[in-house]
Amino acid sequence: MKMSKILLMAAVISSLFSVSSFAQSNAKLVKEGKKIFLSKKLGNCLACHNIAGMKVPQAGALGPKLAHLSSYPTSFLYNKIYNPYTTNPVSQMPPFGKNAILSNQQIKAVVAFLKTIK
Repeated sequence: MKMSKILLMAAVISSLFSVSSFAQSNAKLVKEGKKIFLSKKLGNCLACHNIAGMKVPQAGALGPKLAHLSSYPTSFLYNKIYNPYTTNPVSQMPPFGKNAILSNQQIKAVVAFLKTIK
């Protein structure tokens, strides 16, 4: 009985460390995604979008105001950035992944940032 409690405690402690390292790596991804989102040289997302509740100078109004994205499926956001024409054939948004404007990792970073938008 004592051995099972020890193994259970070891599993719990191990999972805490893995959750902590995931949170740290996710925080880095979110930070990188925000940098890409705000950069005119990378995503240039602010040319068209504004973020609800975030005061950003010179945010655009051509695209929709971004809000409640934390509730969207990750795959939907990724695909929307990779090639927006799959869900909206008349979208003005460039296909960032399909045209290799952003790499797979950069799109994942932007998605991580978008998932923080409440």
